[in-house]
Amino acid sequence: MTTDTTPVAPLDDHLAADFYGYEALLSEEEHEILLKARTFLGKEIKPLVNEYWGKGEFPFEYIEKFRSSGLSALAYEGYGEYKPAISHLLSGILAAELGRVDASTATFFGVHNGLGFYSIYYGGDQEQRDRFLPAMATMEKIGAFALTEPLGGSDVSGGMRTTAKREGDTWVLNGAKKWIGNATFADYVVVFARDVEDNKVKAFVVEKGTPGFKPEKIEGKIALRIVQNAEITLTDVHVPEANRLQNIKGFRDVGEVLRQTRSGVAWQSLGVMIGAYELALDYAKERVAFGRPIAGFQLVQDLLVKSLGNITASWGMLVQLARLQDQGIFRDEQSALAKEYVAARMREVVAWSREIFGGNGIILEYDIARFFSDAEALYSYEGTHQMQTLIVGKSITGHSAFVG
Repeated sequence: MTTDTTPVAPLDDHLAADFYGYEALLSEEEHEILLKARTFLGKEIKPLVNEYWGKGEFPFEYIEKFRSSGLSALAYEGYGEYKPAISHLLSGILAAELGRVDASTATFFGVHNGLGFYSIYYGGDQEQRDRFLPAMATMEKIGAFALTEPLGGSDVSGGMRTTAKREGDTWVLNGAKKWIGNATFADYVVVFARDVEDNKVKAFVVEKGTPGFKPEKIEGKIALRIVQNAEITLTDVHVPEANRLQNIKGFRDVGEVLRQTRSGVAWQSLGVMIGAYELALDYAKERVAFGRPIAGFQLVQDLLVKSLGNITASWGMLVQLARLQDQGIFRDEQSALAKEYVAARMREVVAWSREIFGGNGIILEYDIARFFSDAEALYSYEGTHQMQTLIVGKSITGHSAFVG
């Protein structure tokens, strides 16, 4: 056990939304890491959220705060501060803790520490890992992941329009990407493109400032407003062969990245549920109507109990998924089912929680409106509900229902 005396959040008997005490499955050292993260997020991040969410801007002081927190790269052997790398259970609960505070923050961190970092960790050779990842681990450099296109979301595997053409030791990229989180300011953007010679999808690390690489912020979002999503135009972008991720040799390898990170979105969704439930529970205890707290009304208790049931069922699914990941035996369809199920339950919980607030539930001041709006984005990204259903459906029936 570490002897670090950094103050941590008081140890609750359990979170109100951890009804079966799943956090108790963590070791003492892991639990200490979680409590430090909980303290950090509550003190350093949460006070900034509503202001920047309302403005639709990214608080760049986040980066320095996260840099000093030691949270980045904890799940990667050889890169994070914790040795050995933390378990999938702890990394999942940390993702939930981020979602519990703010889904935008969880997404910013997940894009950098999950999609961006893991693409290079899994897809790069050792030289590339040594070149790119140390600075990403300390968050001196921020990463992004560019797969989705303006005309290609769920079908991008077979319909990718962004192209890569090799010219000697250089690749020339042309096309467009859309909804790319962090891309307006990221230092390293992993861009996926179809090789015009062999029609295989390949991955390239495009560094900030590369000529022809033009990210433009997407305006007018009603969800994840802190996240700086961009539409990227690539016009004769020259990338050296040294920046082509050597172990990404087709879309199957891209699928492996998504398999690993999809479970993180499910954990984030659990966190959003927990955050919304906690807000609703506290509000119900404080809000007085007809001379008594609304927490004493049967219909309010019904909403709270249904919410807790969704949360508890999701906890169970994700804890077992984390165990399978730690054993190295989890399958794509298991990750897909977790994202499909937990995100759907999240959508119900944030709606029931917002309902408890009544008219106050649409005001940013009470936080719940932010959770309600952000849930829609988590429900859709990293593979829509319908696509996850098709992945699981093919697994259990042996028949593919994909079109095309």
